[in-house]
Amino acid sequence: MLRIWGRTSSINVQKVMWAVAELGLAHERIDAGGAFGRLDGPDYAALNPNRLIPVLEDGPTVIWESNSIVRYLAARYGAGALWPEDAGRRALADRWMDWQITMLQPAIAPVFIGLIRTPPERRDMAAIVAGAERLGQAMQILDGHLRNRPFVAGDTLTMGDIPVGCVCWRYANLDIARPELPAVAAYRQRLEERAGYRTQVMLPLV
Repeated sequence: MLRIWGRTSSINVQKVMWAVAELGLAHERIDAGGAFGRLDGPDYAALNPNRLIPVLEDGPTVIWESNSIVRYLAARYGAGALWPEDAGRRALADRWMDWQITMLQPAIAPVFIGLIRTPPERRDMAAIVAGAERLGQAMQILDGHLRNRPFVAGDTLTMGDIPVGCVCWRYANLDIARPELPAVAAYRQRLEERAGYRTQVMLPLV
């Protein structure tokens, strides 16, 4: 049985849990990080020397970095589904996973932290507004891509949608100005039809 370390309020843990739900895999999730602690001891450091969440244990295989975990799960348990068999389509899914890490997450992180995890009296609203503008520009790139396809790598959900889709939920539920993004809105509606997305991603922002 899979063992997953991490709290459900972490977007990176949500990626893994959504992938597990899509694949219907038996698993145990252990609360860790944030108020749950557990990251400072030597046992956890042996799993992940960065002392971050999530960590996946699949028998003797231990993986950290959320997108790497999603790739592993898709490759091992989701060939032909989350893991596209066609190399070109798989590369397209991979590209959007990397884009989430290098472009989208750095844009949303200061906005999310500023609005959700910072007390109102300590918020830097100028920085939040500026960050929201950068985030909107990034989301417009995604919107342009989705105008001609229902999912990031084509006609069906793949591993590429998992990191991007998790950010889309947070983006839609932040109290910020947003540009018109009709393709992203339609995309999010398609994701919301999936049971795994509803149970693992559509959670309160905390």
